[in-house]
Amino acid sequence: MNHIDLMNYWFESANSDFDTMKILFKNRKNTWCLFLGHLLIEKLLKGLYARNNPENPIAPKIHNLILLSQKANLEIPNEIREKIQVINTFNISARYDDYKRSFQVKCTDEYTSKQVKNIEEVQKWLKEQ
Repeated sequence: MNHIDLMNYWFESANSDFDTMKILFKNRKNTWCLFLGHLLIEKLLKGLYARNNPENPIAPKIHNLILLSQKANLEIPNEIREKIQVINTFNISARYDDYKRSFQVKCTDEYTSKQVKNIEEVQKWLKEQ
């Protein structure tokens, strides 16, 4: 795959994850909803990495959104960066049981609704890049 094919692959996969995130949100599966939100932002960043690195389009196998955005050579405004920093915490929290329990308590419907809106804003900004 060339860098454009890889970018399209990541973007299509992110779109699918967005749909799944919305279903999980509707069904009040809040921790998994936010985990998928992290995953879709990660995939968008990996797509932008592929686009911006045509000589080596294979994105690094990392999940840290801040590091991925740096490796993708993106200049991210502070408002978006702050949202990404919060979204970044949804990855670990959703995977490890000790974090998962405390994260479940945090993921009220109100908190999840706010974070889904933040994920959508970051998604929109990334797609505009």
